[in-house]
Amino acid sequence: MVQTSRQLFLQHQAQTSDFPLLLEIERAEGVYMYGPDGRRYLDLISGIGVSNVGHRHPRVLEAIRNQLDKYLHLMVYGELVQVIPAELAHALVETLPPPLESVYFTNSGAEAIEGALKIAKRHTGRTELISCLNAYHGSTHGALSITGSESFKNSYRPLLPDVRHLRHNDFSDLALITERTAAVIIETVQGEAGVRIPGPYYLPALRRRCREVGALLILDEIQCGYGRTGSFWAFEQFGIEPDILVCAKGMGGGMPIGAFISSTEIMSGLKTDPILGHCTTFGGHPVSCAAALATLRVIQDENLVAGVAAKAARFRAQLQHPAIRAVRGCGLLMAVEFESFQVLKLIIDHALAHEGILTDWFLFCDNSLRLAPPLIITDEQIDEACAALLRAISEVIN
Repeated sequence: MVQTSRQLFLQHQAQTSDFPLLLEIERAEGVYMYGPDGRRYLDLISGIGVSNVGHRHPRVLEAIRNQLDKYLHLMVYGELVQVIPAELAHALVETLPPPLESVYFTNSGAEAIEGALKIAKRHTGRTELISCLNAYHGSTHGALSITGSESFKNSYRPLLPDVRHLRHNDFSDLALITERTAAVIIETVQGEAGVRIPGPYYLPALRRRCREVGALLILDEIQCGYGRTGSFWAFEQFGIEPDILVCAKGMGGGMPIGAFISSTEIMSGLKTDPILGHCTTFGGHPVSCAAALATLRVIQDENLVAGVAAKAARFRAQLQHPAIRAVRGCGLLMAVEFESFQVLKLIIDHALAHEGILTDWFLFCDNSLRLAPPLIITDEQIDEACAALLRAISEVIN
């Protein structure tokens, strides 16, 4: 008896919840995904912030094919000179202020967080790590340790010791940062908390406090970087610069890659005492780096960042309904708030089943609808999406 893909998925792939979407996708292109029956789905979440240039962008595919004709994996990270990873590192540095000039490539955002935490402790000689409540930084043990939700952590203790949490955007908590603190890690714009944007003075005050006590400031732009918020890096909008920057998700055009970036001085700590202070077999994989370099060039050459504000405003103008309590956003990272998770889940399910619209909620704000479409989304596609969402809301509420 031949088993279906759905049966194989449920029987042999480890599950992360009791209610997976179970949406089978055969192909994807641009802002759309297609099922085996040809049904089209409009992707409003970009694979959770990954497909910033859309699915299967032609230039990303071309870069992947070109690299496939040369070589795949050759050696563990940092030993051989490979043209594409070197060019990607240079291209990234050109988007950043000095002294952010040294790039370490990883396989994922969580792995990049791990590297950033290690190098902060190595450089400062301190152990305390501080993050924000309702922050999400990944699921590996170190990243989970600094995630700001006890319910996500309790089943996996013991985790890293010496971790403290600040209330996001609360100036009084900055006093918790002391000479014991190795680093403060914060999402420039909080994602899984439901798109929480810091006030205009908060991040500069945090930056000053870190300098006063000699703590490093790590900005997690895994979700909010690469043009999503209306500037290439979100921190550009807040008048600060990090000591360490972490990126991933939208970086690879659909391929797995992440990075942590800092000064040569800070990153040099990985070379001695011990050597190979941080090592990875597949980090900086040439195919992923080729896709990432093409993604960066697409964002720059097609000037995608310049259109983000107008597209976000178009969503806001149309998403008007008595059931919508608030719309929060920074560029094309938006949260549409409803009364409860129960109401929102009905809307999400109806939009998917009847309108062909793929959306989601946030881990730590489950009454808010996630909107993070590919940056290439057109005005017509925004209108299509908003009309479909409003029909779904009205159908559920009525």
